[in-house]
Amino acid sequence: MAAATKNPNPVPSVWARQKREPDQPALSRDAIVREAVVMLDADGVEALSMRKLGARLNAGATSLYRHVATKDELMELAVDQVAAEIHVPPADAPDWRAAVTEAACSFRAVALRHPWLSSVLGQAGLAYLGPNLMSFIQRLAALFTAAGFAEPARALEPPLNYVIGVSTTEAAWLTTVARSGETEAGFITRLMPAAQQAAASYDLPAEEYAAGATDPTDPVALRDAKFMYGLEVVLDGLALRLPDKS
Repeated sequence: MAAATKNPNPVPSVWARQKREPDQPALSRDAIVREAVVMLDADGVEALSMRKLGARLNAGATSLYRHVATKDELMELAVDQVAAEIHVPPADAPDWRAAVTEAACSFRAVALRHPWLSSVLGQAGLAYLGPNLMSFIQRLAALFTAAGFAEPARALEPPLNYVIGVSTTEAAWLTTVARSGETEAGFITRLMPAAQQAAASYDLPAEEYAAGATDPTDPVALRDAKFMYGLEVVLDGLALRLPDKS
């Protein structure tokens, strides 16, 4: 009995704990999570604390803990909140590759809009128990099921892992650029001489940086093109796993 009292919730996830009724009408769990997402977007995971969040909401930390027990729980909820923004086409889409590409691009857009997201997906406890993430995975799997993949749950992992990996790198890069106070193009221009000097003894990097010095390509368009190239390679490989319908 003593053990049960000390640990009434053995599963370390907010989704395994019964939601408490609000003690203040204005202070709901949804309101707490919305404000947490605003803070995360502005300053990142390290800057978020229950004390700062309480101050933003004009509530003490004790009031917050009635709705969210720990910062880990708060991160679970924040991850699931922004997952609702990811668009997945319907399963009856005529072209499975186009549909998966649309979903992947939507995921990337959400991850870049919320630059903290990709880096915490594997760290937010049992984050995948959230209803929005569950729905996203279900809808994504439906695309692969409709396409004819024998194991849709496995088929969705390569493109999903690719998007998460690329988005994590892109978000980190864009965060660095934002902290510099410069535009992305300006930051690259300032960085280029040092990059070219460092790469001078290495043929392939030197060629890439030499092209970058004169290439007027918009850096956003360049990142988009690189993302699409990698995604197409992943989907090319997956297509080989489809049964031959000829």
